[in-house]
Amino acid sequence: MFTGIIEEVGVVEALEKRSTGARLRVRCRKVLEDVFEGASIAVNGVCLTAVEPRPDLLTADIAPETLSRTNLGALRRGSLVNLERPLSPSGRLSGHMVQGHVDDTGELNSLRPLGGGNWWLEVRVPHELEPYLAPKGSVAIDGISLTIASLEQGMLGVAIIPHTYENTNLKSRKPGERLNLECDILAKYVERLLRQRGTEPLTMDRMRELGY
Repeated sequence: MFTGIIEEVGVVEALEKRSTGARLRVRCRKVLEDVFEGASIAVNGVCLTAVEPRPDLLTADIAPETLSRTNLGALRRGSLVNLERPLSPSGRLSGHMVQGHVDDTGELNSLRPLGGGNWWLEVRVPHELEPYLAPKGSVAIDGISLTIASLEQGMLGVAIIPHTYENTNLKSRKPGERLNLECDILAKYVERLLRQRGTEPLTMDRMRELGY
């Protein structure tokens, strides 16, 4: 379990494509301070397993499905990636509960300055994810815990504060690129429960009717 609070921005050393999947190598240090063989590390919000641990190099294998459902397959040497270690039992849940299981990717539409170091991020999200997204709710974008400010006609908007912009890979992202999206797990369970009970699907209009 992760929190969506990025600890470090790593630099991709290599993405070695294989007959099945790929092997990723990332230059970093902080998230490797207590790493061990088999430890979990979130890379752009994707939970990966560390292998061949070294003090300055994260190595992890990526399954074919992960390559197809996330933006990790588009990484290249020099790409910046968001890194986070799992939440410890005594740690604080500063963001929200993030599993590291990406639901899909969205297209970065725009990232424009608002002044004072703040930014406005807009992401085009897949229609299938809209039932799990709601204004003032939580979403993980490339592993970053963010609060949804708006959601209209498939366009998700979030405000980015100066600290988040300076301490994540957002400053390197450009319009048209794919961003990993993980919806709030609580929204997923609510949707599933409603469907099992035969209740009408949880849509944005239905959530407004319910007062959300």
